[in-house]
Formats: sequence, structure tokens, C-alpha cells
Amino acid sequence: MKAIVIKERGGPEVLVVREIPEPACGPEDLLVRVRATALNRGDLLQRRGLYPQPGPPTEHEVPGLEFAGEVLEIGDRTEGFAAGDRVMGILAGGSYAEKVVAHSRNVARIPDNLSTIDAAAVPEAFITAHDALRQCGLVAGESVLVHAAGSGVGVAAIQIARVVGATPIIGTAGSDAKLDAARELGLDVGINYHTKDFAVEVMRATEGRGADVIVDFIGASYLARNLASVAECGRIIVIGMLGGITAELNIAMLLARRVHLMGTLLRPRPLEQKAAATKAFEKSVLPHLASGAIRAIIDRTFPLEEAAAAHAYMETNANFGKIILEV
Repeated sequence: MKAIVIKERGGPEVLVVREIPEPACGPEDLLVRVRATALNRGDLLQRRGLYPQPGPPTEHEVPGLEFAGEVLEIGDRTEGFAAGDRVMGILAGGSYAEKVVAHSRNVARIPDNLSTIDAAAVPEAFITAHDALRQCGLVAGESVLVHAAGSGVGVAAIQIARVVGATPIIGTAGSDAKLDAARELGLDVGINYHTKDFAVEVMRATEGRGADVIVDFIGASYLARNLASVAECGRIIVIGMLGGITAELNIAMLLARRVHLMGTLLRPRPLEQKAAATKAFEKSVLPHLASGAIRAIIDRTFPLEEAAAAHAYMETNANFGKIILEV
């Protein structure tokens, strides 16, 4: 089958098209004909050698953490799926390919109102966002600050917070255009981090109380301002490290405000935890996708063969929503 392989560590140019063997379907797996996959920041880090796929090295290193397509084969102990079902799901890697094998508990059916291309924008972003907000215990009436409001997980978190009933929903981004687009999805207060101090603006938007929940993709460079932005007994969850991995922590502020500071990753978790996150997404988010209350947001679509160009585009940070590879 055709796949994109990382031939060596480096820039987008190290992504090459290769013919590799098809994966074998295990007893609890689904073999899926992939119609589309989507880019994630983890793919860029993996390409550079900074975020390896869990498990032993494979002969051909194929990136890709999510997929959408049709079931070709079901494992002997797999229930609830049939050949021909349209499905989407998450993987530890390998979705930049014509076929993937995924554990059936990490897979969900695609709602009828979603195209297979649209569905490829859903799994990693919405499962990650929902899982993060669930860990924070976000409830109706609480305020939330979403950094990187134009990212795939950012637009998912904004929409999930809206259906939960959070208010106000505050977001940061590097352009007014991204913030305007995010307002159409439920963002109440947009902060351009190039022109405004988000800590000051969050306090203004919450009348000095601070945000109850902060969803952070930046990491080290935002830690001090996140602590200055969070409410008493607030929760900060760090999902990414775009702003570095090492920072100084004001423990006195952490104690005085009784802040919960958490970190989370989806990819390296064991099956049971990934399956639980997928099931929670199916229960709480998928119905809103099926009704149209929540939408998959796609910025641009590339053919699989142009994965290198897609990676180069993602590195410009110009996208609002997901970047799709059509297979």
C-alpha cells in the first residue's frame, strides 16, 4: 500500500511516498481503508525526532494520529462494527497511509451528516479537547481561557465549552482574523497576543476573578501569566509545549490561589485510558456533531502525496482549524 514514510530526521522534505506492506488485522481490531487523515503538531515533532511513536521501532515509520474511512475487515473478537461502516478514530501513529489497523475501542462511527473528509478533522482534536475539559471538571457558568484558539484542539475546545454552558469563553490567537473566525464558533472574548497582555485582558473579562479553567498549548513561556490569569481554585491544563519545556514556578501563588496545575497527553496512554476517552467523546460530543451544534473546522486539504507541503504550511501557523491529507 502507499504511505508517507519519515526517511530520516529533519524538515518536511524527509517525508517521502513509499510502498509498504499492509497491516494485519488483530482479533480486536478493524482494518480500515483510509480516505483522509489530519495533521497534528505531534507529527511535526515526530518528524524531527522529538516525539517518537510509543512501542518498539517499526521498519517503516509512518506518522499520523487519526483517520477517517471505511471498515474493510473486522477482527474475530470485534463487535459492533461491520465491513463498509464509515468510521473515524485515533492511533499511536501510521495514518498517513492507504490502510490502517486500529483497536475497535478507539474507533467511532461517522455521523451521517459528516463527510469522510470532515470526519478526519474530528478524532484527535475533539477527543483531546473534551478529555482536557473533563479532567478540569468544567461546568456551566464557569469561565474558560483557551490558548491557540485557531488550532484544531482550540476550535474544538471553544465549541465544547459553549455546549457545556461555560461563560465567558476567552481565547488567544496571533491574528484578529483567527479571533473573528473563533467568535463564530462561540468565543466571547478574543485576545491578540501580539498586541495585548492576555493576563490583563482575562481579568478585565472576568471582572477581576480570573478564568476557572485554562487550556494551554504553549507551556513554559505562558506559565507565569497563566497563574496571573487563573481564578481561585482554578484549573490549568497543559496540552502542548510550543513555548518551551522549562519555566520558573511561583509556588506561593499556586498555594495561595489553590490552583490545580495539570499536564496531559493522549498518544502514549494505555488502551484502557484511550478507550475511555473515546467512549466519553462518543457520549458527550458526537451527538452535537450529529446535530450540527458542533462543527468540524477544516482550513486546507492536501493530497497525501503532498504531505511535505502540508507540514511546511502548518509550520507557518497560518491555519485556522485542521489541515487534512486526502488519501
